[in-house]
Amino acid sequence: MSTPPKPTPAELEMLRLLYALGPATAKHVHAAALDGRPDLTYANVLRLLQVMHGKGLVTRDESARAHVYAPAQEQDHMQTRLLKDLIQKAFAGSGKALVLAALRGGHVSARERAEISALLDEERLQD
Repeated sequence: MSTPPKPTPAELEMLRLLYALGPATAKHVHAAALDGRPDLTYANVLRLLQVMHGKGLVTRDESARAHVYAPAQEQDHMQTRLLKDLIQKAFAGSGKALVLAALRGGHVSARERAEISALLDEERLQD
């Protein structure tokens, strides 16, 4: 099976909703999307999910009248794919540069820094 294409920003938004909801109908995805995007119509959500199905980004269970959509890839796998692409394109292949940019740019909270530090400490103990 080939790797699906990289999702567009709108498709990524739908994937984030599906990861949070689990398998869902277009109606449920639309309802969840309205919190952040009150202008988004049901027809737009349905069409986007149909296009995403055609691209292989989501699966579709057609056994019931209302089709149920689910991400075709696990969230971790999708995030890893997108992160590798970002590291290559924006940070010249350097994961270190990405991490430093996140830490220095104020994108990491104090709680997240503590979690990262604990994770690094665990790694050091295992070496």
